[in-house]
Amino acid sequence: MSTRKRSKKIADPQAGREAQNYEHPVPSREAILLCLQELGKPLDLGELCKALDVSGERDEEAFARRLRAMERDGQLLRNRRGRYGLIERMDLVPGSVIGHPDGFGFLKPEAGGDDLYLSSKEMRKVLHGDRVLARVTGIDRRGRREGSIVEVVKRAHETIVGRYFNENNVGFVHAQDSRISQDIMVPAGDEGGARDGQIVVAAIVQQPSSRFSAIGRIIQVLGDHMAPGMETDVIIRMHDLPHRWPDNVIAESEAFGGEVARDDKTGRVDLRDLPLVTIDGEDAQDFDDAVHCEPEGKGFRLRVAIADVSHYVKPKSALDEEAYLRGTSVYFPNRVIPMLPENLSNGLCSLKPEVDRLCVVCDMRISAQGKITQFDFYPALMRSHARLTYTKVAAILQHQDQALNQEYRDQLPNLESLYRLYDALHALRLQRGAVDFELPETKILFNDQGKIDKVVGTERNDAHRIIEECMLAANVCAAEFLAGHSIPTPYRVHAGPTAEKLGALREFLSEFGINLGGGSEPHASDYAQVLEQIQGRPEARLVQTVMLRSLSQAVYSTEETGHFALAYERYAHFTSPIRRYPDLMVHRAIKAVLESRKKHGVVNLAVAAMIGYDSQDPRSEVHQRSEHCSVTGRRADEASWDVIKWLKTEYMLDKIGESYDGIITGVTNFGLFIELKDIFVEGLVHVTSLGNDYYHFDPEKHRLLGERSGQSFRLTDEVRVKVARVDLDEARIDFELLEKLKSNFPEDKSFVPGKKESQHKKKKSGKSRSRGRNKTGTKADSKQPKVGKKKKRSKRGRR
Repeated sequence: MSTRKRSKKIADPQAGREAQNYEHPVPSREAILLCLQELGKPLDLGELCKALDVSGERDEEAFARRLRAMERDGQLLRNRRGRYGLIERMDLVPGSVIGHPDGFGFLKPEAGGDDLYLSSKEMRKVLHGDRVLARVTGIDRRGRREGSIVEVVKRAHETIVGRYFNENNVGFVHAQDSRISQDIMVPAGDEGGARDGQIVVAAIVQQPSSRFSAIGRIIQVLGDHMAPGMETDVIIRMHDLPHRWPDNVIAESEAFGGEVARDDKTGRVDLRDLPLVTIDGEDAQDFDDAVHCEPEGKGFRLRVAIADVSHYVKPKSALDEEAYLRGTSVYFPNRVIPMLPENLSNGLCSLKPEVDRLCVVCDMRISAQGKITQFDFYPALMRSHARLTYTKVAAILQHQDQALNQEYRDQLPNLESLYRLYDALHALRLQRGAVDFELPETKILFNDQGKIDKVVGTERNDAHRIIEECMLAANVCAAEFLAGHSIPTPYRVHAGPTAEKLGALREFLSEFGINLGGGSEPHASDYAQVLEQIQGRPEARLVQTVMLRSLSQAVYSTEETGHFALAYERYAHFTSPIRRYPDLMVHRAIKAVLESRKKHGVVNLAVAAMIGYDSQDPRSEVHQRSEHCSVTGRRADEASWDVIKWLKTEYMLDKIGESYDGIITGVTNFGLFIELKDIFVEGLVHVTSLGNDYYHFDPEKHRLLGERSGQSFRLTDEVRVKVARVDLDEARIDFELLEKLKSNFPEDKSFVPGKKESQHKKKKSGKSRSRGRNKTGTKADSKQPKVGKKKKRSKRGRR
C-alpha cells in the first residue's frame, strides 16, 4: 500500500467574485497567496496549476498573466529557479526608493517604520521612485539599517526631463530632479537634434543596473535653459502631469456646442430671475459657484448654485476617464492645466454673466445665529446677474465706495445680506472652535517677456471670507445629505496631530511661553486659543506656520472621521466640480438620490448604478477613487510649489551682492533659513559662513549657539544678509550673514565662553533631565520643525 500523499487542492475563497467578473475565471490572488501559505514552499507555474486545478492552454496562459501581475505589484517574488514565493517568508522589505543628490538613498517601507539606508552602490541599480524589494544586510556606522536591493518590482520613470550635455563626444542627460543623481547616457544618433545645454525629454530605453548606466533617447526638445515658461514645462514633466488632451476627449467636449441645449433646460427649477452673482479673483476664468442671500424671518435664505458639470461629464465617458486621471486642475503662477477641456471649464460649465447655465443648487435656511436649520438640493437653470471680484465687493462692503455702489446698485441687497450672514456664520465658526490660519500669501507678477517682475504680498479681505463661509456651508450640507442616505462618498477628512508631532509642537510653543491645551488629544478649539494668544506678537506668523505643519494633510476618504481644522464632524467637497474630481463624484451621488426619489419615491439600491458605480462593492470603488484623488491633489500642490520656488530663484539671479533684511524661519545643524522681508524669497545661510566660531545646534531652543562668542541665532530673529550665490538648476539661494538686527528672546545669562552647549546644560540642576518631555509625560520629538517652505494658500485650497 502506497504511503504517498495525494496533492492537496486549494479552494478559492473568491471563486464567486471571479466568476462574476470574468467569462473564463482563473484562481484569484487570494487563492494563490493561500496556496503558497498552506504548502509552505515556493512553487513553479506547473505546481501552482496543479494545486489550484488550472488546466487548458487558455486558462494556463491567463493564470500566468495573473502571476506576473502579482509579481509586478510586489505580492510575489519569482526566484532564479522560476518558482513563485511569498515575500514575507523571504525576509524581504517592499518599498519605494528615495534618492539623494549626493548619490545614496533610502527605501521607504510600504508597511511603515524606519527607512532603510541604500548606499551609492545600491542606488546605481535604480532611480528615485522605483518600487523594489530589499533585504536588510546590517547596521551602518551611524546606526541606520542598511539594505540591499533584491528585485525591482516597478520602474517609476519611462521618461526623464533634464539638460542635455555633450562632453568629449559623449552625450548624456542630467535629470532636473535632484533626487535622480545618475546621468542618462544618450548614444550617438539618439540626440533628437538637441544642442548642448538645452532642456529635453529623454525616453529610457534601458533602465540602470549594477553594471550599466541608464540609456535614453531624446524624444522632445523643450527649449533653451531659462527660456520664458520653461520652468513650468519642466515641472509638468517632472511630476508626470497629464497636460495633452486625447482626440476623443476633445471631440466629446466639442459635441456639446457653446450654448445650453433647449432640451437640457427642461425639468429644472428656473432661477434665471434670481440675481445670483459670482465673486472671484480678477484673473479667474472658471466660475463654478454663484451665490444669493436674502432675509427670511429673523434669519437668512442662502442659495449656492454650482455648475452642473455632471450633466456633461458622464461616468465611463472619455471626458470622465481623463478628468479622473487628472484628478484636479493644476494652478501655476503663469498657467493652468485644467481638469476639463477649456470649452467646458471656461465655457459651457462656467457660470458667466448674462448667459443660461445648468447648475445644482444647495438651498439653505440659516438662523440669525448662523445655524443651518434646513437645506435642500435640486437641479436648476440660472443666469448670473454679475461677475464680481473680491476687490470690488470689499470696496463696496468694507470701504463704501460710492462709484461701485452706484454701478452695482441692483446687487446691493444681495451683497449686504451676504455680509450680515457672514457675521453670523463667522461667529458660529469661532464658537465651534475652528482653526483659522491667516498666513501671508504672495503673487508673482510677470513682465512683457514672460519673466518674473516681482513678488508681492496679497491679503484676504471680507469678500474672500464671505464666499468661503458660503462654500463651507454648502459642503457641510452635501456631506450630511449623502450620509443621511448611506451613499458611499469621498468625504474630505482632516486628522489631528500625531503624538510625535504634538510633542514637538508643545516643545516649540514652550519656548514662547505658550501652552497648548487638550492633553494628548487636543481639539481645534485648543489650536484656536493659541492663535488668539499670539495675535500681534512678532512670532505670530512663525507659530502659525509650525502649528499648521503639526497637522496631517487633508485627504479624501469614505470614512466619516471629520475635519479637525474646520471642526466639522462630517465634511465633503461639493462646490468645485469644474476643477476637482471628488466634487464631481459628490454631484453625481446627490443627483442620483434626487432621481431615485423622483422615480421611486424612495432611495433604492439602484442609486449606485445611477451614480456610475458598476462594481459589486460601491464603497470599495469610492475608496479607491478617493485615494487616487488624494494623490493627484498632492501632486498638483507639489508641482505648483516647485514652479514658485524656481521662479523665485530665477528672480534673484541678478541680485547677487545685494543686501536685504530678513527673518530666521528655520534653524538646522547646517545653517539658517532666512526669508527676505517684502519680497518673500527664502535662502540659506550656511553654518560655515556665520563667523570665526564653532556653532552648535540646540534643537530644544531652535537655535545655533557660538561656542566662543555666545552669539545665538534663533527662530524669528531679524538679520541682514547679502545674496552670495544663486543656483537655478538646484533652485537654491545662498546668503551671507552681515549682521543680526534684533532678537525676540533674552540672551542666555548662564553662558560661559569656551564651553559647548552640552556643558551649559549640565550646570542647570535637574533641568536637563526634564528637557524633551512635555506636560503629558511623553517624550517630545526633538526634530526641528520644517518652517522654511511656505505653501501657497488660496481660495481654492481653503475650500
